[in-house]
Amino acid sequence: MIKENQKLLNILQLVIDAVIIAASFLLAYDLRFDDTWSPLIKHHIISPPIGYMRPWGDYLRMLILIIPCYLVMYRLFGMYDPKRTNGRRAELWALIKANVLGVVYCVAALYLLKEPNIARLFLIIFAGTNLVVDYIFRLCVLRILKQMRRSGKNLKHILLVGFSRTAQGYIDRLRSHPEWGYKIHGILDDHAGTGTTYRNIEVIGSTNRLADLLATNEYDEIAITLSINEYSKLEHIVSICEKSGVHTKFIPDYNHVIPTKPYTEDLDGLPVIHVRHVPLSSSFNSTIKRCVDIFGSLVAIIIFGIPMLIIACILKITDPGPLIFKQTRIGLHNHEFNMYKFRSMRVQKENEEKKAWTTQNDPRITPIGRFLRKSNMDELPQLFNVLKGDMSLVGPRPERPFFVDRFKEEIPRYMIKHQVRPGMTGWAQVNGYRGDTSITKRIECDLYYVENWTLFLDFKILFLTFFGRKVNKNAY
Repeated sequence: MIKENQKLLNILQLVIDAVIIAASFLLAYDLRFDDTWSPLIKHHIISPPIGYMRPWGDYLRMLILIIPCYLVMYRLFGMYDPKRTNGRRAELWALIKANVLGVVYCVAALYLLKEPNIARLFLIIFAGTNLVVDYIFRLCVLRILKQMRRSGKNLKHILLVGFSRTAQGYIDRLRSHPEWGYKIHGILDDHAGTGTTYRNIEVIGSTNRLADLLATNEYDEIAITLSINEYSKLEHIVSICEKSGVHTKFIPDYNHVIPTKPYTEDLDGLPVIHVRHVPLSSSFNSTIKRCVDIFGSLVAIIIFGIPMLIIACILKITDPGPLIFKQTRIGLHNHEFNMYKFRSMRVQKENEEKKAWTTQNDPRITPIGRFLRKSNMDELPQLFNVLKGDMSLVGPRPERPFFVDRFKEEIPRYMIKHQVRPGMTGWAQVNGYRGDTSITKRIECDLYYVENWTLFLDFKILFLTFFGRKVNKNAY
């Protein structure tokens, strides 16, 4: 069974981690003190400890204390939990947190114990060495395990209860990632007939068979994927699963209503789930983002000031009409604002602008306008929108009132995007959804951004805007 394999793997990993910590400690000791070969001393990165007798006994006592401390921190940060679906970044982040906390713990301990014989720089060298060595080891382990699972080994055997759209979505994801190592043995459902299949996964009977199947002890997990209109059975099914001791997961059928990471609160013992969690509704988050917007827009205006002046001159010479095109868009909290762009089309009547998005080979686009659109340079005046506070550097792209009125009736959750400031670029744009593309996919990307905002995600989107392959896709 996979449970026994996981226990064995955890014990083995615990032992190897202890060896890596000890090896990193010894390597850091030599890097800091051994002036016969240390590259840090040889290349004058650090100074040799002149006249300093290396108290190896003191360091050895510290090593004995550090190993169990680090192993406990690894455990606290979930580094021994099953992580079939975790990526390399999650593993790296857990290691960084453990090593940073380890350094803080050691420094605090030395301060409290008033220990003068331990070099503080040594602790930093040790933490960095341990981080690199342990991360390389874990990458190797992840790679080996993924290869084993793709070849049909180290599999987790699961049974689904409920044939629904949630079950189909769950199966789709597991099929797309064979390296996760999940083997689905079938589905139990009270409505779909026995023999009904989805992607070669078969309905093998009704939910009445659950207790008998669990008695065989052949399953590592039960995934409850009931449709929302069958939730009256949920308590009974969970009771059967818990009686057998099998690990049980519940995949809700209301993920189209509640976000992937719902915000919950404890109301005197009563769990309350907020239907929508918007990180930027926090005053702290919104203030940080606004400061980044102001600083970023000012820097960008300085950098692109001369190119914008050159573009203005070319537009004035090549085509009559205004340099800046102002268009009404819907922004934060459904408020209208004028969005600025370099004019890339011939002058039109206002009612003609509302008909449709720009398409490929649109006859309204001027020759210089085509270049500006393809290079996104027509968007540069929106830096002043950002400075004014109408827009952000990153966020869902704003739409015209005509399309907002139409889409809010046609597309569920469309208006949620207006809970944050619209942006010059966004998650949808760097994934290729701009112009005349699927509005549904675009809104999915916008909602992901609204519900999962972080400052790191903003920087990632800005990076992909300049260096990503998809950002100029469908830019007409």
